Amino acid sequence: MNAVRLPSADGGIRLHRPNAAPLEPLVCGPAHSRVFYAAAHVVADPLAASAEAGPAVDWDATLAFRRRLWSQGLGVAEAMDTAQRGAGLDWPVAAELIRRSAAEARAVGGRILCGAGTDQLSPDGAHSLAAITAAYEEQLAHVEACGAQPVLMASRALARAARGPEDYLEVYGGLLRQSAGPVVLHWLGPMFDSRLVGYWGHEDVDQAADVLLKIIAECPKKVDGIKVSLLDAGREVAIRRRLPEGVRCYTGDDHHYPELIAGNGVRTGDALLGVFDPLAPIAARAALALDRGDPEGFRRLLDPTVALARHLFAPPTHHYKTGVVLLAWLAGYQDHFTMVGGLQSARSLPHLATAYERADLLGLFPEPELAATRMRQLLAVHGVTS
Repeated sequence: MNAVRLPSADGGIRLHRPNAAPLEPLVCGPAHSRVFYAAAHVVADPLAASAEAGPAVDWDATLAFRRRLWSQGLGVAEAMDTAQRGAGLDWPVAAELIRRSAAEARAVGGRILCGAGTDQLSPDGAHSLAAITAAYEEQLAHVEACGAQPVLMASRALARAARGPEDYLEVYGGLLRQSAGPVVLHWLGPMFDSRLVGYWGHEDVDQAADVLLKIIAECPKKVDGIKVSLLDAGREVAIRRRLPEGVRCYTGDDHHYPELIAGNGVRTGDALLGVFDPLAPIAARAALALDRGDPEGFRRLLDPTVALARHLFAPPTHHYKTGVVLLAWLAGYQDHFTMVGGLQSARSLPHLATAYERADLLGLFPEPELAATRMRQLLAVHGVTS
């Protein structure tokens, strides 16, 4: 295959020869030693008439991608940050996404979690705790009615309205007491969303963790686990060590996931990761290695993926979704590189070129020539020709 001319951040051009040995297709059941969820992206409809009409989703392609994740033994974390929740995907469309994905999960026997938040409230308004609680209750009821397990997502409205830790205890305590079954709590750090600074009532992370753990301690039977997205491995391990028995810690750390999942010999970690969207073929193989009692094989598979993950999640971290969708297009999982809200433009061309290169070196493109052709097409639009 001919080399691809890739632009570098310094303004230069380098040559990349496509990988001639991609990963073989993998179909398997869920792992039993860990629980792995991939937070999945949505496929936009590129032929939507107008952005002003609201987000338009290609439902067939979106659900096909989820079937691909389930076929590799991964669970799907639906309507989360990776699906552009609060960044182009509004609540009415998210509600429909949850309904469709939950039905698809039942049809194929796939594991699914779905995000419940407060994003039907106006983002810039001041809302009472009662209004915030009611918004959570509406979404929680929808997720449960669809037959899915809820993730109580961090709320921008609550972060703005809360006067201190007691308000978080009140809102989350009430939600847990009325939930039909165990939920997953979500701590999304400000590197992912700057409007969540001071969540749980403290800017100090250790004090915030105390509040979260108090919420769990008051209703431990109603908490399946917590997803921690702080990009701080040491603090995540410290939180995991303090969890009640039976409460899972789903790492959301897209920088340190191999070591956090592997664990320290006392407590291991599960995963709910946006980076498992593009890394699904490798993540599935790594999970099987753990099932075989092969932690060294697990690390041999996942450790080389960290360079790509850190690149995708480089600051500004919340734009990681652009790279995720690029890789889905290059892999042939969708027919275009278009995102809800036009966010395909959120990353520079050199950033996207490096994402392509690192993913290709990992063998993530089933048809390397197709990926190379599509990358050349993208480069040509921006004036970089072979």
